[in-house]
Amino acid sequence: MQKFMFIIREDLTKLKQAGEAQRFEDILIMDEWVKSLVKKGNYVRGGDALEVNGSYVNKDQVLSDGPFIESKEGISGFIFVEALDLADAVSIAQTCTHVQNGDMIIEVRPVLNLEDVNDLGNEQRTQGH
Repeated sequence: MQKFMFIIREDLTKLKQAGEAQRFEDILIMDEWVKSLVKKGNYVRGGDALEVNGSYVNKDQVLSDGPFIESKEGISGFIFVEALDLADAVSIAQTCTHVQNGDMIIEVRPVLNLEDVNDLGNEQRTQGH
């Protein structure tokens, strides 16, 4: 099995305008889907919904405060899953109720194998090289 990060993308303006009750209802629907991933053995570890507010920065300045008007869609959460391969992970993401009804997009990204990073050795990372 391979690990994947599901990056949850939604219309942040719509999320900000939604009332607390609607946002809570949407989170409950998402929670039911995550529970189904747990039962199937695909859910790996934590993930969370994110606040709509935030900042977009570079090394010198805050480029924008959220919601990010530069784009309609933004990251609203993330989860980690295991799947056989990218195609399997994509098919799992497509089972999400919010994806099926068009309210959400899930970006599916393979997680870099930690053994690959460990090949660098601890000394190089701790010294910033």
